[in-house]
Order: sequence, then structure tokens, then C-alpha cells
Amino acid sequence: MPKSGQAAAMGSASKVAAASFDDILAKAKKALNPELQLKVSNLENSITRGEVRQQQLHAYHSLASLWDSLGQTAVAAHYLGEEARLENSKNSLTFAANLFLGDLQHATDPAVRAWEAEESEKLLKQAETLDPDNDTIQVSLAGSEVAGGDVMQGVQRLLKIVGQDPDNIPANLMLGRLSVTSGQYEKAVERLEKVVNLQPDNTEALYFLAEAYKGAGKKDKAISTFEKCKQLVNNPDFSKEIDDYIKSFN
Repeated sequence: MPKSGQAAAMGSASKVAAASFDDILAKAKKALNPELQLKVSNLENSITRGEVRQQQLHAYHSLASLWDSLGQTAVAAHYLGEEARLENSKNSLTFAANLFLGDLQHATDPAVRAWEAEESEKLLKQAETLDPDNDTIQVSLAGSEVAGGDVMQGVQRLLKIVGQDPDNIPANLMLGRLSVTSGQYEKAVERLEKVVNLQPDNTEALYFLAEAYKGAGKKDKAISTFEKCKQLVNNPDFSKEIDDYIKSFN
């Protein structure tokens, strides 16, 4: 469950110069021991040597797996993205894009977040050419636009989706979250109540609905919704965090 502070970045993104992958990779390599550095170098060289598409796909996949095992998700996502571009598969493109989107929620460097948003958007644009009417791709694309600072463009994309499909849960959820982070609490309540009515056990929707109630001055509703969210998540650390947060209401 995201903390409200982390989620706020989604609605307050602004244009920041993106980091370069070469710099990100160089920093990641510095933390490797000589044996791993050699392994990475050999795999990188196999990409440039590989004249056969299958060899390149294998090298990208191997690099992604290695960096993922080292906890370097952003670097792993890059190589998964390269593999997906070469493969030109809708599923692999969206998977890599969503890996970038997931990681940027935790990245502390704004330049790295901007780079991840750009990379996810590029991958999703390619996926969009393969399936232009896919709502899942469109919602993820809106997320990458918002994360990259193009908030209104992302919102317009989401509004188009709900205009065609009013009960689209991911689009309504994202619009609700954005309304919370921009202080439009009544709009957020409307969107998020719709999601919860359609999907009562959606803990993310419940969390942000509780935040919306709190922002709208409906303290009792906020507390009861946080309590329901707490019961569904069923995690002692999360429960303590919510309990402490509720105490701060007074």
C-alpha cells in the first residue's frame, strides 16, 4: 500500500531533465565486484557481436535477469525494454514499461524518475501501435505522462477512457488519486466511491478514498474507511501506520 507522501509525486510531477542511462549504468557498475563486472562486460559485448536477432534477445534477457538479481530494477527494466523493442510484443513492451512505472514510485532522484517516465512512455507508444484501442495500455500511458510531468495530457487520456467506459476501474482509480493529490477532494470521492462500489476489496481505492474523505472534512467516514482498508491489508506494520495517522486527526 503506497504512503500518501509517495503517491503525491504522481499528482505533482513537473518537467525535470532526465538522467542518462549511461550515467545510471556506470553508477550501478561501480558497486559490482570484479567478477560481476566481467560478467556484465561479456554480456554487453555479446550484444554488439551478435548478428543473429536471437543472440541479441538472449543477451538482453540475461542482462535484465542479472541486474534484477542485484536489486538494480531500473537497469533491469532498461534491458527488458531493449528486449521488448526487438521482440515487438505488446505484452513484453507493456511489462517492461510497467516495471519502469513501478520503480519510479520509489526512486529518490528526480532525474532518474524523469528518465524512467520517458522510457515507459516510449515502450507504451510502441505497444499502442500494436493495439491502439487497448485500455490497459492507455491507462499505463497516462501514468507515464503524469509521472513525466505531462499531467494534463495524462488526465485527458484518462477522461477519454472513462468517457467511453464509465466503469473502467484503473482509469477511475488513477483519476481519483490525482484528484486527492491536487486537493480536489469531492471529485476524488466521486471517482473512488465508484471504484469501491465496483470492487469493494480494492485496498488502494479504499486508502485513497479515506484520504479524500479526510480532505473533504468527513473525518468519521475517513476513519471507518481506513479501518476497512487496514482489515483487508492485514499487516501489523501497516495497521500501526494507519492507527498513528488516525491519531493525528485530532
